Amino acid sequence: MRVLVRRGWGPRPVGGGPGARPSPQWRALAGLGASPGGEDGRGVRVREKPPWRVLFFGTDRFAREALRALHAARENKEEELIENLEVVTVPSPSPKGLPVKQYAVQSQLPVYEWPDVGSGEYDVGVVASFGRLLSEALILKFPYGMLNVHPSCLPRWRGPAPIIHTVLHGDTITGVTIMQIRPKRFDVGPIIKQETVPVPSKSTAKELEAMLSKLGADMLISVLKNLPESLSNGRQQPTEGVTHAPKISAGTSCIKWEEQTSEQIFRLYRAIGNIIPLQTLWMDNTIKLLDLVEVNSSILTDPKLTGQPVIPGSVIYHKQSQILLVRCKDGWIGVRSVMLKKTLTATDFYNGYLHSWYQKDSEAQPSQCRFQTLRLPTKKKQGKKNCCYATVH
Repeated sequence: MRVLVRRGWGPRPVGGGPGARPSPQWRALAGLGASPGGEDGRGVRVREKPPWRVLFFGTDRFAREALRALHAARENKEEELIENLEVVTVPSPSPKGLPVKQYAVQSQLPVYEWPDVGSGEYDVGVVASFGRLLSEALILKFPYGMLNVHPSCLPRWRGPAPIIHTVLHGDTITGVTIMQIRPKRFDVGPIIKQETVPVPSKSTAKELEAMLSKLGADMLISVLKNLPESLSNGRQQPTEGVTHAPKISAGTSCIKWEEQTSEQIFRLYRAIGNIIPLQTLWMDNTIKLLDLVEVNSSILTDPKLTGQPVIPGSVIYHKQSQILLVRCKDGWIGVRSVMLKKTLTATDFYNGYLHSWYQKDSEAQPSQCRFQTLRLPTKKKQGKKNCCYATVH
């Protein structure tokens, strides 16, 4: 979650500084909570304990799990944790809308479509995978500020794509952080709650997202049960171990056969394969690799692979296992299916493009009859200043 504030407040430490006289909003944002019988500066009485009025901002499956937990808490009349729950999401090309909107409509929750955020009174805002600009005025709308459910162990993987980068870099430990949004700073707000979990071996980003979404939802409910106390116990993020998780571009999906090892290519596949298929070049045509598999050790002893030197990108069809074997920097990867104009199995691709009769009749040079690195044109970044913004996980 990233936030920039247009102007006004400077950063202050949790608990305030010498001589500081924070407004009620600042007391909450700084983790001080509301004073007994206090008001939030707009004449609205600040609640000291549940049930809370919550405005939720989210879009995707990760966010839906947090919303599901909030809704279940609202329906639990005995616990009295959530009094009112409303939802803000973003427009979608699909008539059904994004996962958060679908769930909100099914559950008969009030739904606003950004930039409409309703006009009600709320105690706290909750953000998960929202991906839209937020104004300073909106942050000030909540006496207890805004909480962000972030799927990483901050300060590692600050930014919009923490789960993808966790898988991409082969992390063995990950987690979820509930943090409080701080004005004019990037993902550096106080940590309200943080839990770590091991990353399952060879898990995809989609699988890891499902696991972390449940953990994050449980942690969010735990924080809300003791909100003023949780905020007052917030701790600053460590200054060491900071890494960034930028948004993934289409260029990331282009395999660099000469540079990437088989392990790096499989990590890339598990990290983004369900979002952007991995891409390469075949005789000047873009080809997408749809189904990657690890190569069995018995296949690697085949004389075709060991008896002659091969260069990265070389493609060999292995008839017994019906897969394409592609050479990378340090070894081989297996491919079961590709898309070249249409979806083709490895056998289809062999019969159409690798068979000896095709190679003999083809006008292509031998050096072209292999996968080559696809280099997409880079797009210029358009910076946006003096705003607050939350980004998609």
